[in-house]
Amino acid sequence: MSRVLPAAAKISGLEVYVPPGRLDTEQVEHKLSTSSPGFRVPKGMISRLTGIRTRSVMAETEQASDLAAIAAVKLLANNGLEPDDVDLLIFASASQDMVEPATGHIVAAKLGLACPVMDVKNACNSVLNGLEVAEALIRTGRYRRILLASGESPSRAVRWAVPDPQTFASAFPGYTMSDAGCALLLEPANPDDNSGAGILGLGFAAKSSHWEVGTLATGGSVSPRDPEATYFTMDGEKLKDAFLDLGKGILDETLDDLGLTWSDFAVVCVHQVSAPYRDIFARGAGVPQDRLVRTVEEFGNMASVSLPLQLKMAQDLGRCGSGDLVALVGLAGGVSLGIAVVRL
Repeated sequence: MSRVLPAAAKISGLEVYVPPGRLDTEQVEHKLSTSSPGFRVPKGMISRLTGIRTRSVMAETEQASDLAAIAAVKLLANNGLEPDDVDLLIFASASQDMVEPATGHIVAAKLGLACPVMDVKNACNSVLNGLEVAEALIRTGRYRRILLASGESPSRAVRWAVPDPQTFASAFPGYTMSDAGCALLLEPANPDDNSGAGILGLGFAAKSSHWEVGTLATGGSVSPRDPEATYFTMDGEKLKDAFLDLGKGILDETLDDLGLTWSDFAVVCVHQVSAPYRDIFARGAGVPQDRLVRTVEEFGNMASVSLPLQLKMAQDLGRCGSGDLVALVGLAGGVSLGIAVVRL
């Protein structure tokens, strides 16, 4: 379902934190080989299938909340804000520090916030759905200044001991993943602002019958203590089929409602699980290649931080700025598809 109304909220600030630890694809293959004496990954396979050269890895002492808090500290400082200036914290991430309490509380404690908090979770679309929630709460007047933060720590769920090709195939998504944090500041749009900055449209769709295609089963009632459930498992071919079943109708509907085409955007940020699939999806959706922000090759799949990373890089490179239209297109396990149309 898409929703187009006069802009009620705008993105006033954005920061991304990429941990300094790096793991290149050769190191991934070496680590797999040394941890899996009965199985050897064909040399160069991961690079050929994903296009990923390197990825970021958080320190052993860091948690998902730390990644979010580091980005948020910089965001608040850059905007001249104190902890008491934040009305609501939304922690939106596929990752979490623990099942209970909500990781938002842990982030808030690290930032010294005294405001209400909540967690929003929808796999790699968590930040995009967090943006939807924040926009709606600002639109109703419930809150004025919302801090939306994410910390993704998928490196903690990678399987390194692989006994056979079947296990390697199901664990493969983990070898694309990367750790990162981000923070966005949402505030009411100014109707007198001639630039028209704000969130102009949102659209989301899901085909939840495909939820079993990819899972990280630990931490819930299904597998509370099974060590095998602590690793990513996914069927890549079935995932592609799931997104084909979902289709791109919500993207077309949202753009049509706004009277826009992809060519109207300065950049189109698309969630990136691999370089080949990014390009296949973009062609299928009709997104011009020159509008994409290519990040997965050097940063890996950062889960829900992927879209903020792309937007931040595009801003830093001068590819978009005040007054420009940008699109954030998210794909997530479950499966779901979403889009946010934003004027900066």
